[in-house]
Amino acid sequence: MKKLVLALLTALLFIGCGSQPVKATETKLVVDKNLSDLSLKDQNGNLHSIDKDTKKVVFAFSKDVGHSCNEFFATKGESYLKDNKIQFVADLSKAPSIIRSMFILPGLKDFKHIVLIIDDEKVSANYKPAKHADKIVVVNLNNQKITSIKYLDSIEDLKN
Repeated sequence: MKKLVLALLTALLFIGCGSQPVKATETKLVVDKNLSDLSLKDQNGNLHSIDKDTKKVVFAFSKDVGHSCNEFFATKGESYLKDNKIQFVADLSKAPSIIRSMFILPGLKDFKHIVLIIDDEKVSANYKPAKHADKIVVVNLNNQKITSIKYLDSIEDLKN
């Protein structure tokens, strides 16, 4: 009987967390476009924008890439991102909201570095490159304008 109740609750959880597919849009990550309109909350709920001093934005659109980037930034010290004028953005939009709020966000709060969070699939669709969603996406900026984009295969590439 317990197994039946657990199975029903699990099924209801997944049915309730289902979402409609998001229509593909043209990505905003294009050289010469501007990121001044990108504002996201961090893991503590504070709103951040890409300011004029930001030199790089590192995007993680998959769980594995996000884990690798967080581990890398955690080894660099609390002020590494700020000192190097880097913003780190993790896309959590695919995670069910209950999983995000109960497990992912509390885990992110343990990090000393700031993690900007995409939690809306429509916002994610605006920035996620279709062909490179499984890579570390490094966007170089000059005065909020994209000057180049790199798609890295590993965290080792981020070190360079």
